[in-house]
Amino acid sequence: MREPVTAYVGLGANLGDAAGTLKEAIRQLGLVEGVSLASQSSLYRSAPVDSSGPDYINAVVQLQSQLTAPELLVCLHRIEQAAGRERPYRNAPRTLDLDILLYGDGHISSAVLTIPHPRMWQRAFVLLPLAEIAPQYTTQARLSHVLAQGVVKLR
Repeated sequence: MREPVTAYVGLGANLGDAAGTLKEAIRQLGLVEGVSLASQSSLYRSAPVDSSGPDYINAVVQLQSQLTAPELLVCLHRIEQAAGRERPYRNAPRTLDLDILLYGDGHISSAVLTIPHPRMWQRAFVLLPLAEIAPQYTTQARLSHVLAQGVVKLR
């Protein structure tokens, strides 16, 4: 097996029992061979961005992964599919969305995967939970640019 790499994954859902789906997805991530859950943020509520439908529930988890980033992405897609994820159109409401935000200090730009996630720095629903578990990746300047997006930390 490979040496573990620290990865951060963003989770979001706005259909069905979104909070329950996120909690189950986090549990499922901890069951993936070669992956261990290191930390998880609180849940956050946010209005859809470039989308429609009910508010989203979001979180970020820190993983230790012996999988490559593309292998991890395949696992994330399997968990999404098990949760009933459909992709009828870009930014459609969803039962579950899992995105690799950061994978070690890696930079990937391919047709299926871009790391760091290309829009993470523009989204409060990513930056606030990330700041909670990995403050070294965010700055007050970055946070101040997104705070008006109205993300609310849940219990």
